[in-house]
Amino acid sequence: MTDEPQRNGALAGIRVLDATQMLAGPLAATRLGDLGADVIKIESPGSGEFNRTHGFDDRRVEGEMSTFVAVNRNKRSLAMNMKDPEAREAFYELVRTADVFLQNFRRGTAARLGVDYATLSAINPRLVYCSISGYGPEGPYADRPGQDLVVQGYSGSMFSVGRAGDAPTPGALWAADVMTGYQAAIGILGALQARDRIGVGQHVEVDMYSVVLDAQLQELVTFLNTGYDPQRTREASAHAAIPAPYGVYRSSDGWLTLAMSPLPALGEMLDDDWLRSLASYNDGHDHRDEVLAHIRDRFADRSTAQWIEIADRHGVWAGPVYGYSDLPEDPHLVATGAFVEQPGPHGTVVKTVRPPIRMSQTPVAITRGAPLLGADSIDVLRSAGVDEEVIRDLVARGVVGTTAAPVALAP
Repeated sequence: MTDEPQRNGALAGIRVLDATQMLAGPLAATRLGDLGADVIKIESPGSGEFNRTHGFDDRRVEGEMSTFVAVNRNKRSLAMNMKDPEAREAFYELVRTADVFLQNFRRGTAARLGVDYATLSAINPRLVYCSISGYGPEGPYADRPGQDLVVQGYSGSMFSVGRAGDAPTPGALWAADVMTGYQAAIGILGALQARDRIGVGQHVEVDMYSVVLDAQLQELVTFLNTGYDPQRTREASAHAAIPAPYGVYRSSDGWLTLAMSPLPALGEMLDDDWLRSLASYNDGHDHRDEVLAHIRDRFADRSTAQWIEIADRHGVWAGPVYGYSDLPEDPHLVATGAFVEQPGPHGTVVKTVRPPIRMSQTPVAITRGAPLLGADSIDVLRSAGVDEEVIRDLVARGVVGTTAAPVALAP
């Protein structure tokens, strides 16, 4: 292992201490790493963070949980028992060298561990400290579990999809987690920029409940100011507030999506005089169930590709419905290089998704894969100036973990 990685990205020279687990926090830190920051993942020496041992049907890549590998690239791993007083003192030395600290502990845990904002900002006033939670630091829900599905249920969004009378329908994406990770990264970047101006860091707080409300700005501003509460239709619609033909339809070989398209254009596409007559935008609302029922079975005689070609000719917004097995062959994803490789846990490579950000002067890059637990503990502590004898003692007592073949300690 080497010392701090040499990076050329937009955040080169920024050191991030990532004490998060699961998805929202690790994704935020990964995005900072993609941008060039030196991200050090702080984990317990025993089993590491949650996603090292819990994943999709226990699916692993070279022995490492695939879900951990997915959202922990571009990081080094420091395996340290933060409950140990001497280890905590070594961690404080690392804090003095850091620019950002992220945590998503349950409320009160950071203070018990001595890594709360007041403590760490006193050690390093320039530190940007980011707290990620389910519902924020106060209020009746502050101690409730902040898991994606639970937060979706609170958000009101589950009644925007499906038929009237259907059970509430959750989204398939981990949208609350992922959007929270992005919002945390945005807040951190803003705080780093402000630090250059005001000279000190600050506390950035992001919670999942606020994020999923923010993601529904259109719906909620409309409801709060007009009382308009979209009602699900009898027929299958993709969103309760959007006019027909917004939905998913079966073709001869799969499925087809139709988005917000003028009904007369759809009438031309299907050679249907009734649809041609529905010229008002509101007709898609006023006659939504009738339109959806009218066209529900109209696409079964041609393939999805054929329908998309016809839709394109008539200015109707349409697309296919893919499964994961379709994605590697999608011509756009192939042409744009959407799937790339990152270093694997044991010297090979892992297929992954290209970072979504493009920068002309400071390219986003994947230079490291997800780290083995404790692989960088010794290097990280050395780079923070922790005394060699202290490192030796921490490793010997097991409160700092290393890999099976750690970097040798200096004599």
